Amino acid sequence: MNTDTIITFSLGLFFGVAAYILISNRQLRILRKNLTQNAEIGVKQKRLELEEKIAKQVIEIQAKETEIERKLFASNELEREISLKAKVFLKKENEFLKEQKFLDEAKYDAKKLQRFYRLKLHQITQMSQKEARELLIEATKKDCENELELLRREKLGRSESEINEEARKVLLASMQRLSSQAMNDATATIVKLPNEELKGRIIGKEGRNIRTFEHATGTTLMMDESPDSVLVSSFDPVRREVARLALESLIRDGRIHPASIEESVKSSEEEINVSMFEFAQNAVRELRINSIAPGILSSLGRLHFRLSNNQNTLEHSIEVANFCALLAAELGLDPNKAKRAGLLHDIGKALSEEGHESHAIAGAKLAKKCGEDDSVVNAIAAHHKEVEAETVYASLVMIADSISATRPGVRTSSVDGFLQRVRSIESIAKEQKGVHEAYAIQAGKELRVIVKPDQVDDDGSQHIAKRIRSRIENELTYTGSITITVIREKRFSETAL
Repeated sequence: MNTDTIITFSLGLFFGVAAYILISNRQLRILRKNLTQNAEIGVKQKRLELEEKIAKQVIEIQAKETEIERKLFASNELEREISLKAKVFLKKENEFLKEQKFLDEAKYDAKKLQRFYRLKLHQITQMSQKEARELLIEATKKDCENELELLRREKLGRSESEINEEARKVLLASMQRLSSQAMNDATATIVKLPNEELKGRIIGKEGRNIRTFEHATGTTLMMDESPDSVLVSSFDPVRREVARLALESLIRDGRIHPASIEESVKSSEEEINVSMFEFAQNAVRELRINSIAPGILSSLGRLHFRLSNNQNTLEHSIEVANFCALLAAELGLDPNKAKRAGLLHDIGKALSEEGHESHAIAGAKLAKKCGEDDSVVNAIAAHHKEVEAETVYASLVMIADSISATRPGVRTSSVDGFLQRVRSIESIAKEQKGVHEAYAIQAGKELRVIVKPDQVDDDGSQHIAKRIRSRIENELTYTGSITITVIREKRFSETAL
């Protein structure tokens, strides 16, 4: 082997060993890197598993804490319930002791009575047969008298209760079968003007036109009440309506002078007379009443223009007639006669206000003059108890008139007046010491008062109701009656989990 070959072999061997070493180191580095990565992955997995295990243990601990709190709350509730039951038990125990005392006293009285009867028996055994018989009869009489008295009271009380219940059913049945719309017309008549200049034409030169108008209609014109309007004032509603129609006709025509005023007033009077007759005929036709005298028809139509506490009097009369007929039908009486009496009960309000008679007496005289039945005449005269009621029809008219006039909302002066009255009723109640809330319901016909139960007892609630009633009677003006209900309520609530 020559030297070059040896050198070449040595170099090859050297480079081969070096390459092997390099390759081995690289593989070692790769292996170390893989091992390191695997170790890190393992550590991360272990950490995640440990965190997940810790989170589960935290959730379990929180759940156990919640369960402990719930059980603690339930334990407190149970303790409170046991305390309440202990109080109830003590109360029952006191009642039992009272009853035991009562029984002991009753036993003592029974022993005394036993000794008394033994003494009586001893006396009776020494009596003759005749004396014993008389004593027995006397004792039996006394027992029978007591039993008969109790039986009589029971029967009479039950009979009166049944009669009241039957009467209540009849009234309710009749009221529920009739529902009419309450009238709420304005009491003042206002005529609108196209412009303010017309007021000067209505007044006329030196007041000639307005004097002629007021003389022809019997009314008073108020020119300065509000802009672009004229207020027609009169105590007679028919005259006021005639004046309204005449003034509106003059405004439409545009010619305003004494001659046209008289012509317009005359035309309006004829129109009102026709309207009154039509209103009366419609009322009679609606109620299906026959043979009404013309004198009554002319007066009946005037009721359409008359108001009583803002209730249209003709509508009120029709409603009373319907109520009377329904009540009469329920009681087995003549509905037609009851209907006539109800329709004509306020006919006296349409008559001239001459003389000093009430509308009931004046209406009865008119009905008698026009040939109405005596029972109808008496019902008209007696519906305000000014004369003695001779028939049951007078009582029917009284009941129907009261129902129609006092039912909630039928006679409201105005919305403002109604609200003011309701506020006054509620404020009187709220001023009482211990009152929590007060509500006026049923159109001001009922007052509900809620008191604070921890400040007012049952006796105090009754005194509050009396004080409120006294103040309402002394301080307020109202129709019908106001029912005052004081509510004292304590509520206890528990939640079971």
